[in-house]
Amino acid sequence: MDDTALPDILAGPLLRRLAPDRLVLWLAASRPLELTLALAPGDEAPRRLAIGDDHCRRLPVGRHAWLLLIDLPLEAPLPRGVSIAYDLRIRDGDAEPGIADWAPQLLDADGGLPAFVLADRHHRLLHGSCRKPHHDGPDGLVRAEAWLAERRDAPAEWPAWLLMTGDQVYADDVAGPTLVAIHALIRRLGLFDEPLEGAVVDDSHALHSAAAHYYARESLLPDVESSENLRERFFGGARKPVFTSANARNHLVTLAEVLAMYLLVWSPVPWRLIEMTEPALDADDHTRFAEELDTIEAFVTGLPACARLLARLPTLMIFDDHDITDDWNLTADWERTAYGHPFSRRIIGNALIGYLLCQGWGNDPDRLAMPLADCTRLLEAATGNDGWLDGTDQDALIQRLLRFEGWEYRVPGDPPLQVLDTRTRRWRSERSPRRPSGLMDWEALSDFQQALLDTPSVIIVSPAPMFGVKLIEVVQRLFTLAGKPLVVDAENWMAHRGAASVLLNIFRHSRTPGNYVVLSGDVHYSFAYDIRIRQRRQGPRLWQITSSGIKNSFPDTLLDWFDRANRWLYAPRSPLNWFTQRRRMAITPRDPDRARAGERLWNGSGLGLVDFDAEGRPVEIRQLDARGFEVRFPPAAQDDA
Repeated sequence: MDDTALPDILAGPLLRRLAPDRLVLWLAASRPLELTLALAPGDEAPRRLAIGDDHCRRLPVGRHAWLLLIDLPLEAPLPRGVSIAYDLRIRDGDAEPGIADWAPQLLDADGGLPAFVLADRHHRLLHGSCRKPHHDGPDGLVRAEAWLAERRDAPAEWPAWLLMTGDQVYADDVAGPTLVAIHALIRRLGLFDEPLEGAVVDDSHALHSAAAHYYARESLLPDVESSENLRERFFGGARKPVFTSANARNHLVTLAEVLAMYLLVWSPVPWRLIEMTEPALDADDHTRFAEELDTIEAFVTGLPACARLLARLPTLMIFDDHDITDDWNLTADWERTAYGHPFSRRIIGNALIGYLLCQGWGNDPDRLAMPLADCTRLLEAATGNDGWLDGTDQDALIQRLLRFEGWEYRVPGDPPLQVLDTRTRRWRSERSPRRPSGLMDWEALSDFQQALLDTPSVIIVSPAPMFGVKLIEVVQRLFTLAGKPLVVDAENWMAHRGAASVLLNIFRHSRTPGNYVVLSGDVHYSFAYDIRIRQRRQGPRLWQITSSGIKNSFPDTLLDWFDRANRWLYAPRSPLNWFTQRRRMAITPRDPDRARAGERLWNGSGLGLVDFDAEGRPVEIRQLDARGFEVRFPPAAQDDA
């Protein structure tokens, strides 16, 4: 297929931070397009808005690949609570093709254009995390699209936001067929190359062409004694006998690989541009490749529905570890090892650049204006350097991103949304560099407290649950005491004594008397807790609501065992509760209505759906299970747990 046959739009549009007076959209194209946005806001007159250079940043990421970051202010605000159909038209001479021409998969079943709704308040939220393409199970985004399509003509029922709360991509756990597709797409689009330092290959071109590195990317590290620790901790994908086994053997390395991954998980179009040929593999990897291929092909069939959803619901995102790499910043020792080697630092940095371009910017363009400007200079320079990134400038950008403080953000509304960065502002252990770091340091927690003081209600997005399953946290603590926190991903709010104490004291503060809902993911199962402060008549009301994963789940037998043992050991009146840091909290789990009697954890891919009353309290908690049904978490009789 020659270059002229490339479609104009490769992925998108994705609706991001929308407001009545400002629209933020993301899309990927094969050339720097000129666009016009047509809006049909309810009963109002249609609008046509030319998207000028001041409001559309066109970033080259390859010879035939551009990211279009649209940030469009509106002189006349759009109405709230009504369906607003829209069309993106490409200005190309006399022709002006629209979505029906270049993305018919985005149309409704009857051929209608995509639409969005600007909610009056945060009355309903859709949320989830952990979307792994090669997980053998259905995709929660496909389920959510079907649910939304049934309510196409009922805008009041649409969620105010889709919150993707971590692990939108798995940069560290990639199926063999997906990596083949990534490399084919890199060649097809001419995504930029880069030099590599500290690896056994000199540059990305050599890496992308080497079949020897499929399922064996740990071999990219130089075979010297000093790299043993790095290989074990970074590429080895520490074995996790309690939960699952991580797989870093196809870990994404280059920026081109990261960007290709985003295109392939959000859009069906790139898959139509490539042909996948299995590389030369040994017998075991050949078998694994064939099994993964079946799962990936099923994943691809759902991508049109996923694209329709992302073109209709405004979406907010935040990273967790797999967006960058497993165990990201878990301990001070991990940081020293990973950032102390130029190759692993580049791998982490490339994933962070990809997050900035494809996820972070759309959350808060103003807050991320400076990092984006730095990134723009790097990418634009590559167009004049025969499609090669300058390695020195790339490393300098990565260093600035690693030090950047500003990934968290707040969305005004009723109630406001407070989205936390629990990855880059860690509270390192004072006792040992091998112990888990706190998910947020003292300064970050102080900023968080200021956002809550005297606020009657807030919806908090914390990628990891603030209040998790006690038994699992105890198991993680035991492995930490044994010096093996990496083995079980000992990443929970209670793993660091100082951070846990500050967090709990924030909610116990006399000036935080409101309603606080914590939305989380990460753990690959779903649950809901009602929480109150013991011996406080007018203390805050808290709810921990966890939905995970969008396309991932926990081993069934193991989760059943944890669920049952947790109920036995930490029953409401168990004395073991008084040995936990949460002993001043009274926690009442909600039982999912489709579970067996007494079960509190729901295991199944899907998305959480939460309805809120006028005071910011959850009035209905549901899980849209990807298998096609709803699971409800009704309130339980109040009892301390």
